[in-house]
Amino acid sequence: MLSQYVEELEQDPFEVEEFIERLCWRTNNEIGSDQFDPDLLYETFVETIKDMKILQERQQRKCDKLEEALKEEQAIFVKAIDKFVAKHQVSVDYFHQLDEKINSVAGKVIHLGEQLQNVNMPRSRAVEAQLLLNHMTEFLTPGPIVNDIYSDKSKLYEAADIIQKLFQISQDLPAQRFANAKKKIESKYDDVEMQLIEEFATAQKMENIERMKELSDILSQFKGYTQVIDVYIEQSQATTYGGRDVFEGIVPLCHKHYKIIQQVFNAPDKVISKFILNIYQLKINQFVQTKLDDRKDENKYLKTLSELYSRTMKLSAELQEFFKGSEDDLLQKLTANIFDRHLATYIEVESRTLDGKCQVELKKFYENKNHQKKQIERFQELRRDMQALIGSRANINIAQIEDYGGETFLSEELAINLLQQSSHAFERCCLLSKESDLPRNILKLTDTLLRYLLHEHCDYALDLGLQAIPIAECKSVPQIYFFDVAQKCNAIVHLLEKTYNASVIPNVIGTPQYTDCIQKKRSYLETVENKIETGLERTLNAIFGWVKTYLASEQKKADFKPDTDVDTVASNACLAVVQYLNPLIGLIQRTIDGENLAAVLTEFGIRYHRVVFEHLQQFQYNTAGAMCAICDVNEYRKSARVLQSPLVTQLFDVLHALCNLLLVKHENLQEVCGGETLNYLDKSVVMNFIQLRSDYKTIKISNSLKGISDQRMV
Repeated sequence: MLSQYVEELEQDPFEVEEFIERLCWRTNNEIGSDQFDPDLLYETFVETIKDMKILQERQQRKCDKLEEALKEEQAIFVKAIDKFVAKHQVSVDYFHQLDEKINSVAGKVIHLGEQLQNVNMPRSRAVEAQLLLNHMTEFLTPGPIVNDIYSDKSKLYEAADIIQKLFQISQDLPAQRFANAKKKIESKYDDVEMQLIEEFATAQKMENIERMKELSDILSQFKGYTQVIDVYIEQSQATTYGGRDVFEGIVPLCHKHYKIIQQVFNAPDKVISKFILNIYQLKINQFVQTKLDDRKDENKYLKTLSELYSRTMKLSAELQEFFKGSEDDLLQKLTANIFDRHLATYIEVESRTLDGKCQVELKKFYENKNHQKKQIERFQELRRDMQALIGSRANINIAQIEDYGGETFLSEELAINLLQQSSHAFERCCLLSKESDLPRNILKLTDTLLRYLLHEHCDYALDLGLQAIPIAECKSVPQIYFFDVAQKCNAIVHLLEKTYNASVIPNVIGTPQYTDCIQKKRSYLETVENKIETGLERTLNAIFGWVKTYLASEQKKADFKPDTDVDTVASNACLAVVQYLNPLIGLIQRTIDGENLAAVLTEFGIRYHRVVFEHLQQFQYNTAGAMCAICDVNEYRKSARVLQSPLVTQLFDVLHALCNLLLVKHENLQEVCGGETLNYLDKSVVMNFIQLRSDYKTIKISNSLKGISDQRMV
């Protein structure tokens, strides 16, 4: 039983509750699962506790024995560690002694080496001097040099070392006494140097970096070392790179050869600088000049110049990593040297080209319209006004109005083309102009744009639009096209403002030219705005001049003073006028925008009211006629509400109230006049309307008007 307990107690993890459950389960199984004997369970727990105590005592004895054995082993290992520590200390002492002996021997060896070097250096120098004197003797002896060291390619390095030293020695020899020897040395020096350079070129073709490095180190002692760099650059750039586009392969080429240059040459930064300098002065310069030599098509020339300059600047930025210190601005100087000749005359070409493009676009536009541009006469407006005055007095039409069938001669597409051409010019100007010249150049191009877009196009179209406006008080229905002219003109001005803010203002702000740019645009726009304002004024005059003439000729006295009762409907003249004006109101709302729309609609409504007000005062009204007048005013008022102007709505409401004075019983006149709508009107206005009643003489005798003449609007 104890062994079973041991197995259960050694389970990991050990759960007390599970152990008790299993003990209870085994006890119940002995008596049957359906019976429960608490006494038996109690005895089982008591026996189990006794067994557990016995088991605990056994385990405790085992633990005690193991602890004693552990203490014995610990004592043995402590003694062993003490022995090892003692041996380690002895080893450390031996190591220090050995280190001191090594240092002593090393010092003696160094001292001996220095003594040997002091003895050997004079000997080596003497041997070297003797060797050089032997070679020098050959050059001092008359006749050619027969030593094979100078002709054997396998001894080229040795020959280079000897001839380089002899050349330095010969520089100190007296010229008169050793002239022949010096000439021989210099000749052989040049031969050896040339052989080394040829070997370097061969090694470069074979891509033998190690041999190139060796030859470069040897040649660095020769006076023609720069020739090696030139040979390397020439051979590296001999093959085409980038195909027909020279720019495409330059950056990869420089990176590739910079890695080689770093391995071969002692001053790689200077070599790569010369490498790039050669690219700019030869490859790029030749490529650019070839492309820009053809200046027959100036537009193509400008595009090519801009593209080449932009790509060169981009290339300079990418190659800037190879330049440090004092050479930071070298690439900018090289770029300037390449393009200086072209940049000096750039703005004249750009201005001339933009001027020509604008002329062509305008000419093409008018040709498509089959229109020959006219010279606007200085006194055209005065002559037109005089013709209108004479025509109205003599009742004849002598003013020739040419409306071109409603053609506005304005085109947003044309404006967009001009603005795009100008934007391209502004972009090139920002790229190709010097920083100090940029504001002046931008101003020059801006003047061209404003002149053609606003003066030659908009201003001309407005002049034609003004001439096409019918004269006031014409007898035929006037055809109104000027609202379309104003709309297109405003749209073009909005497009101009966007281009101005995007391409002009940022380049001149903070400079003296900023004020000039603003003033030039303002001057042109003021002319445009004044002509639009004049055109709108004349258009309204023409509209309501015709309305006035039409009502005067078509409105019958019988409409407002019929002999018999008639249906209370609006008169034909009124309906015709409303039918004419309603589409015009819609046209204004479609063509005028912003604050101008409210102003034009309000002015339209005021004139509308004035014409109707003055017209109604030309008649006398009986009761049936007053009803007809009120119907007319209701039609006018309904039409005027579309204008959405509080002032105009109020004016027609007052007019409606005044017309009510024509209808109400004379006993109620005083009450109506004191109402909210008419209370603020001048007494003369009220009395003038009352006088239009057909029964005015009758009510004047009565007391109905008593007091009205004393009322006055405050």
